[in-house]
Amino acid sequence: MIRSHNQLQIESNSSTMSDLVFLLLIFFMITSTLISPNAVKLLLPESSSRTMAKQNVTVYIDENNAFNVNGTPAAVGDLETLIAAGIEPGITDACVVLRADKTVPVQYVVNVIDAVNSINERNSVKHKVILATSPKQ
Repeated sequence: MIRSHNQLQIESNSSTMSDLVFLLLIFFMITSTLISPNAVKLLLPESSSRTMAKQNVTVYIDENNAFNVNGTPAAVGDLETLIAAGIEPGITDACVVLRADKTVPVQYVVNVIDAVNSINERNSVKHKVILATSPKQ
């Protein structure tokens, strides 16, 4: 009896599929790092100074003079409560970073400073406000 040595084997090569998945993973990792972490788009005032500080709380004031504390919309009366809630208990020298659009009137900036000063007086702490700027062109 003569037997054929040619047998039909059905296999699928998965190496091309794993290459495709790996390339997609790299693509999404690269594009996700390009997303800006700032929640509010602002035109910050320009400065040549380079002060860096650890951010405990971030307060945004957009071009419509709307306040935003750590991603939560806020009214002027709520600033003190939201800023105090954003600072971890036990920290006595927190940095409140103020990111105000350069078209915002100074009174709105003073409102944030007053809220932090009120927290400082009430709790006998030394929190400070740092105005965020963009590098000078």
